[in-house]
Amino acid sequence: MNKSDIIKKFSDSSDTLTEADLGQAVNSILALISDSLSNGNRVEVRNFGTFSIRLREKRLSRNPKTGTSVLVDTKYHPYFRASKHIKESLNK
Repeated sequence: MNKSDIIKKFSDSSDTLTEADLGQAVNSILALISDSLSNGNRVEVRNFGTFSIRLREKRLSRNPKTGTSVLVDTKYHPYFRASKHIKESLNK
């Protein structure tokens, strides 16, 4: 399921909101989560999960095509941890 599928499902179940309005709402929510993560904040959505960032240390990697070693700098990457509620519903 992608973003447009989510918007379509919401619009099918809503009589008052248009697909354009729902698209703006979904885009706003995703932008808010991205901005919070960019500022180093953690985002928790109850009964869904937690979005956070983790630091990946500098490391030596290898280019699979050429086999040469490449130094990859320290960087942050997004991390998602599903809630207990989601994990339990998947394992029923």
